[in-house]
Amino acid sequence: MTEIVKVQGLQKNFGKFQALRDVTFDVKSGEVVGFIGPNGAGKSTTIRALLGIIKRDGGNATIFGKDVWADSLEIHKRISYVPGDVALWGSLTGGEIIDLFMKLHGGGSRQKRDDLIRRFELDPKKKAKGYSKGNRQKVGLIAALSVESDLYIFDEPTSGLDPLMEAVFQDEVEKIKKAGKSILLSSHILSEVERLADKVVIIRQGEIVEEGSLDELRHLTRSTVTIATEADVTAMANVDGVHDFNQEGEQATFSADHQHLNDILVEATKLGVKKFEATPPTLEDLFMRHYEG
Repeated sequence: MTEIVKVQGLQKNFGKFQALRDVTFDVKSGEVVGFIGPNGAGKSTTIRALLGIIKRDGGNATIFGKDVWADSLEIHKRISYVPGDVALWGSLTGGEIIDLFMKLHGGGSRQKRDDLIRRFELDPKKKAKGYSKGNRQKVGLIAALSVESDLYIFDEPTSGLDPLMEAVFQDEVEKIKKAGKSILLSSHILSEVERLADKVVIIRQGEIVEEGSLDELRHLTRSTVTIATEADVTAMANVDGVHDFNQEGEQATFSADHQHLNDILVEATKLGVKKFEATPPTLEDLFMRHYEG
């Protein structure tokens, strides 16, 4: 797969504060990459550097094989970007702003625009100064999704949207993905990233602390097992790989190391299994692994 975005050892300082430390990751063609971390971790700084808005202090970053700073104008012709707080011209209507953004990008589909206005339930005739934050986000999303781009960069795009509108956005992202486009999605909604992303990049204090597909990352932490047995289930507490054992009657719940799941199941069968459920860790579990405490 072709590398659309390639970031190697990216660094950025603001005075004495080092916002980014050797940030390295990539986005391949047709791939959705979830870029997650709490406020202040460096997500937006990384994205602004990729957009050529701020100049990096070290490392390399390319999009479509072009330098993000030196070739930013060429790069921007092929990308769509939505920030977490869309700023609009208050005296223009939402529809006028969408049309302006589309024209600046170089075209787009009027039919797609009208369909998105309907799906996002936006009043395009209303002046932007009267829009709520959620409606401002809708304008940015509709404009970005109405044009053909090779890379879509979303930085907290559903901030201010209600769950129904979040679902509309997620449907549109899946359509883009099926069309073979690449997406870098920074989001605080972990369930959204878990649903959409092929790969997850977790940033903490300006450094990448985890990167990989959800299946790969789930191997690094424990599954939750619920079990009920005919014989006394207490015996499972001493099996290798079992942690945080909690028993209620003939049923027990515990966390289990991935590499010991087969051994745990073998021991469980000796007790006569009546129920065995193993739930892989969620993205939230993986995220909290790096941030708790």
